[in-house]
Amino acid sequence: MDSDLLVKNYDYKLPEELIAKYPVTPRDEAKLLVYDRKKDKIIHTVFKNILDFTCDSHFVFNNTKVIKARIFGKKDTGGKIELLLNRPYGEKYLVYIRGKVKVGTKLYFDKGLSAEVVELLPDGSRVVSFKWKMENGKWKILDFLELVKILEEIGHVPLPPYIKREDEKIDEIEYQTVFAKKEGAVAAPTASLHFTKELLDKIKYKHYLTLHVGAGTFKPVEVENIKEHIMHSEFYEIPENTAKILDSDTKIVAVGTTVTRTVEYYERTKKLKGECDLFLNPLNTPIRVNHLLTNFHLPKSTLIMLVAAFIGRIKTLEIYKEAIEKKYRFYSYGDAMLII
Repeated sequence: MDSDLLVKNYDYKLPEELIAKYPVTPRDEAKLLVYDRKKDKIIHTVFKNILDFTCDSHFVFNNTKVIKARIFGKKDTGGKIELLLNRPYGEKYLVYIRGKVKVGTKLYFDKGLSAEVVELLPDGSRVVSFKWKMENGKWKILDFLELVKILEEIGHVPLPPYIKREDEKIDEIEYQTVFAKKEGAVAAPTASLHFTKELLDKIKYKHYLTLHVGAGTFKPVEVENIKEHIMHSEFYEIPENTAKILDSDTKIVAVGTTVTRTVEYYERTKKLKGECDLFLNPLNTPIRVNHLLTNFHLPKSTLIMLVAAFIGRIKTLEIYKEAIEKKYRFYSYGDAMLII
């Protein structure tokens, strides 16, 4: 079997101390590893120098906004519960619940928020409906923006599980891009976290699209052969002015894996909005993105496979090995990598 097909071949050993628990401040003082494909050369620099390597390329950003999707409450039986909102599901919602529940279980949270479990899905997620108790004692079915408003009061920043700490006040700012606009993500588009407003102002050509990053981004690949992996889907939307750039031959820098997947899905379908479930890997390589900006990702994940789609599995692991030797910080709050 082709070595690139085997999930085990995307593994590497990362010292625990290199998992970033907190961000670098200011944001653009993070390290930046630049890999020049034409010269097969690695350059080590600082993120604020990124424009030295991108010439007049057009940057494409994901303007999704992280919501406080993690809430704590009680079951109708009195037991404690933790719920992570994933995404809307018709008029209901897909969530993950820590604690045993069954269909019909009612969950109660602060500020009069309540949820009822209506379906248990095979992948471990649950379908719930949310209601809010008004001052007159009547219950109201909440739309998404109404729910987000309540979550902003009672919820917690949904830090990734590998950070292994509770969210703090600093995360409300640092786990959000400076250009976040459209609520709906439960994980940040982390490559974008390195941009300050000052650095953003220096970029000549900026374009935006939206992909609401779901909890599925942390889903492990549980098959031996990557061709058997079922990719999660996430809602995306591309404005027409951004689509015009994508339809041209302009060189673009995709800021993050979410932008990359969205751009490449659009290139294949020409749909301005919908559900993106594209799985990029060495057997399904990019056809539109010229340069990739990203962080360093978990071993055996779809994200490291996406990086390998640009530069190959062996080169990806070589670069990761050097990043580890140079003490780069990994994952969501970690350092960055630019492929040119």
